Amino acid sequence: MDEDMAVLDANVNWELLVLPKDKKVIGCKWVYKVKHNANGFMSRYKTRLGAKGCAQTYGINYEETYSTITKMTIIRVIIAMVAVKRWFLHQMDVKNVLLHGNLHDEVYMEQPPNYVVQTHCNLVCRLKKTLYSLK
Repeated sequence: MDEDMAVLDANVNWELLVLPKDKKVIGCKWVYKVKHNANGFMSRYKTRLGAKGCAQTYGINYEETYSTITKMTIIRVIIAMVAVKRWFLHQMDVKNVLLHGNLHDEVYMEQPPNYVVQTHCNLVCRLKKTLYSLK
């Protein structure tokens, strides 16, 4: 979780501020996964912070939805092109993938669990960039 928070902080995904009176805050949660190597043994633990996008309201804090899923057909086409053109193909493991899209709507999220900044007022995160599960 510390690594994920360091990446989110480095990319300035949000700013902390007091929630405006006419705005609604959405929650967030940590998602945990155990990654295995090719032999089936556990290689590492993976965490990511996800927004609870199901609490968003169309027309208020989002207008459009986007899907960042790669279809298997596209992967097959790329592998076929590599074979036909005799290109080299390399595989890499990406530790942190961020959705680099800048947000144009005002979306306010609770502070991540276990990483709450203690102050005299209740601060929330105004998202500047997208997070997992955000519409």
